[in-house]
Amino acid sequence: MNTQKRTAFEFNLTMIVWPLLFVLAIWMVFWFELRFGFDFNRFGVRPHTIKGLRGILFSPFIHGDIQHLWHNTLPLLILSTALFYFYSRIAWRVLLFGFLVTGIGTWLLGRPSYHIGASGVIYMLFGFLFLKGILARHFRLMALSFVVVFVYGSLIWYAAPIDPEISWEGHLSGLFAGFGLAVILKQGIVQPPKYKWEYPNYEEEEDEFMQQFDEDGNFSPKPPPEPEPELNPDADRTQELEDGIHVVYNFKPLDTTSSSENL
Repeated sequence: MNTQKRTAFEFNLTMIVWPLLFVLAIWMVFWFELRFGFDFNRFGVRPHTIKGLRGILFSPFIHGDIQHLWHNTLPLLILSTALFYFYSRIAWRVLLFGFLVTGIGTWLLGRPSYHIGASGVIYMLFGFLFLKGILARHFRLMALSFVVVFVYGSLIWYAAPIDPEISWEGHLSGLFAGFGLAVILKQGIVQPPKYKWEYPNYEEEEDEFMQQFDEDGNFSPKPPPEPEPELNPDADRTQELEDGIHVVYNFKPLDTTSSSENL
C-alpha cells in the first residue's frame, strides 16, 4: 500500500471509528448500570460544589434512562462524524476543549442538581459546525452549516429554560463553547479557492481573457490561430538552429513489398 492510499485509509478509519467509539462508550456505561445495579447519577455535574467538578469529565457518559440515551445517540454519531470528516486536523482540539468548557459552564450556570448526559457536547458540536462553516466562507463548509441547521435547528429552543426537567444550562454552555471554538480555532481549516483576479498583483491588461473585450465592453473573441501548412513528405525539410547548424531530414518511402515478404 503506497503512502497516498495509506493516508486515505487512515483518514476514513478515523472518521468512522472514533464517533462509533464515543457512542459505544455511553451505551456501555448505561448497560453496566443496568447489569450490576449501579447508579452513576451522583457522578454528574453538581454546580457550585467541589465534588461536582468531577462531573465535567464523567457526566457526558451518564444517562438517566433509555429514552435519554437514544435521543443523544444519533446526534452525537452524526455530528461527531461530520466533525472528523470536514475538520479532521482540529477535531480532537474541538472535542477536548469543547468537552471541558461545556462542563465548566454547566458547573457555573447550573441549578443545584445533578446534570448528566451528552447533550451538552452535542450542542457544542452543533454550534461549532454551524458557525465555523459560515466564517470559513468555503462552499462545502457553508453547505454543512445549512444542513446542520436544517436537521438540528430545533435544538436551539432547548438552550432556554422551557422545560424544568432538561438541563438547559448544559445546552447553553455547549452552544456557546461551540461558537467560541469556531471563532478562536483558525488553523487547519480548508481555505476557499482564490481566483486569478483576487490576487493583489493581478493586472487586467495582461489577462488574455480581458483582452478580448473592446473599449465599450463588448466581447470580441480573438480568431483561432491558422493551422500550420501540411508538410510534403516527398520534400526535404530543413531546420535552422540558433547556433547556425543546418539539420536536413530526408524522407524515404517504405518498401511495402519487401516488408510483407519478410513477415
